[in-house]
Amino acid sequence: MSELTHINASGEANMVDVSGKAETVREARAEAVIDMAPETLSLILSGQHHKGDVFATARIAGIQAAKRTWELIPLCHPLMLSKVEVSLIANQETSQVRVESLCKLTGKTGVEMEALTAASVAALTIYDMCKAVQKDIVISSVKLLEKTGGKSGHFKADA
Repeated sequence: MSELTHINASGEANMVDVSGKAETVREARAEAVIDMAPETLSLILSGQHHKGDVFATARIAGIQAAKRTWELIPLCHPLMLSKVEVSLIANQETSQVRVESLCKLTGKTGVEMEALTAASVAALTIYDMCKAVQKDIVISSVKLLEKTGGKSGHFKADA
């Protein structure tokens, strides 16, 4: 395992200096899985939810969150994202929604935190919009699926 990059020689938290790094195309995909009652998922999919289009709101929230990750996570760099995509895939058989995010840029630092934040906030938005009809919704399996670019190269989570 490599050294922690956000800790200086004195053991203090610090922001990594990326000024000497080369700009490369960097991309990351992340996911979150949401388990809910079949009735709740049906309400969302039928468009009958009293708060409106749950998936559209979650998608926008995820995109906005990715763009503001540097304000939420200490020591993250503000990034000029060139692409943020949030997909929501409903599975009525398992009564789950899978949120997948994709973040991309050409820059000196990775976009893993932005992708993870997008997926997490989209999932939290679904919970927020549905908590009036079901409070025991479970958000799980928030994880990095894949990342490319940068010095550490390509990473892909085990299937």
